Amino acid sequence: MIAKITGGKSVYGVLKYNGLKAEDGKAQILLQNNMLESTDNRFDLGLCMHSFAPYLFANRRTEKPVIHISLNPDPKDRVTDRELSEMAQRYMEEMGYGNQPYIVFKHTDIDRQHLHIVSVRVDENGKKIKSDFENKRSMEICRRLEQEYGLHVAGKGERTDAPEVKKLDYPRGDVKHQVGRIVKYLFENYRFQSFGEFRTLLELFNVTVEEVKGAIYGRPYHGLLYVATDDSGKRVGTPLKSSSFGISGGCEALEERFKESARLIWEERIREKLYLVLKQVVPQVRNREDFTERLKEKGIGVVFRQNEDGRIYGVTFIDHGNRTVLNGSRLGKEFSANAFRERFTENCHTEGRSLSLGNKEWNYRQVHSYSQQQGSLEKRQEHEMEGWGGLLNLPANPVPDYAEPMWLEEQRRKRKKKKRGWRR
Repeated sequence: MIAKITGGKSVYGVLKYNGLKAEDGKAQILLQNNMLESTDNRFDLGLCMHSFAPYLFANRRTEKPVIHISLNPDPKDRVTDRELSEMAQRYMEEMGYGNQPYIVFKHTDIDRQHLHIVSVRVDENGKKIKSDFENKRSMEICRRLEQEYGLHVAGKGERTDAPEVKKLDYPRGDVKHQVGRIVKYLFENYRFQSFGEFRTLLELFNVTVEEVKGAIYGRPYHGLLYVATDDSGKRVGTPLKSSSFGISGGCEALEERFKESARLIWEERIREKLYLVLKQVVPQVRNREDFTERLKEKGIGVVFRQNEDGRIYGVTFIDHGNRTVLNGSRLGKEFSANAFRERFTENCHTEGRSLSLGNKEWNYRQVHSYSQQQGSLEKRQEHEMEGWGGLLNLPANPVPDYAEPMWLEEQRRKRKKKKRGWRR
C-alpha cells in the first residue's frame, strides 16, 4: 500500500474535489471521525466546513493547516469496505490524528479502489500536530498494515508517480470529470510560468483554456474556462468554469503555480540546461522534421504554432525529463519564433497548421513514459520521502554535469565582448 501526503492552505478546495467525485458517483463516504454528519450519510460541504472551522480558527499561524492523504492498496488486493475503514482509522491514529476531525472517501474513478482522507494539522487547542519524519512514519505504518491485512507489499518497482492520466476522449462522455483529472495532474506535475505555456501543455490532452475578464454588478471578474477539443484542436462541447473543479484550477491558484514554477526552474537551472541542449542540436539540423526528431531523442518535445499561411508565430519546448514547459523566447532570440521562421522558411508551407499530429502524439505519450525511463530508481526513492508534493522537485537532468559551467563561461564571454564594444 502506498500513502501520499499533501499539505494545503484551503480545506474548501480539497473537500470540493472529493465532493464532486461523490456527486458523480465516483466516490463515497466510508468513515467520519469527530465530524458533523448528515442524517443520510451523504456528503454535505457545509457540515464539513463547520467541523473543521474551530480548529482552523484556533491557529492561523500555520501556513498549510490542511492535510490530504491518499491511501492506495495494490490493484490485486481484494479488500472490503470494513477493512478499508479499519486501515484508515489505524493509519490516522498512528500518525497522530486519532482525535482530529477527518473524513474518509473511497474513490472508484480508476481501475483500483483507493482512499482519500481529509483532515487538519491543528488540534482543538490551536497546537500544530507533529509532522517530524512524517513520510518515514507513514511508510512504516503502511508496511505494518500490509502484513496484518495480507496485502501485496509495495516494492520499489511498484511505487510509481501519480496515476497516468489519459488524453480526453469526448465521445466517451463524462467530460467534466475527464477535464478535471487532466487539469489536476498537469497542475501538480509540470512547471510553467505563463498562461500560454499552461495552455500549450493542456492541448496535448485535447483540452484548452481561456481567460474571461469583465465586471458583474460593477465588480471586476477574472476567471478561467476549460474547453474540450478533438484531435485536430477544434473545440467541442460546452466550456466549463474553473470553479467546477474547486479552487485548484482557478486564476489565483494558477498565479501561485507560475511563481512556484519560476522558483524551481531557477533553482534547478532548467532553462540553462535546455539552452545548452538546443545550442548543441540546432547547428546540426537540416530541417524542421530533423530538428523535432533530434529533440525527441533527448526527451524534449517542441510545439510550433503557425497561421493559415504557414508562418511560425510561436514555439514552445516541453522538457519531459524535467517536466517543464518553456517558451522559446525565454531561451533567447536565437530560439524565438522569428529565428525558427527564418531557419525553416522553405519548409513552413509544406507542413500543416499549428502542431503536427505526430509531434503532438509523441509529446502526449512522453508526459508519462520518458520521465519514468529517466533515472527511475532515484525518482522513486525521492518520491517515497517527499510524498505527493515531491513530484515538483524531481531533478531529472538530460544534460551532463559540465553543462552549467559551459553556459556560464559563454555568458561571461558575451558580456566581455559587449563591454569592449562600449569602450569604442
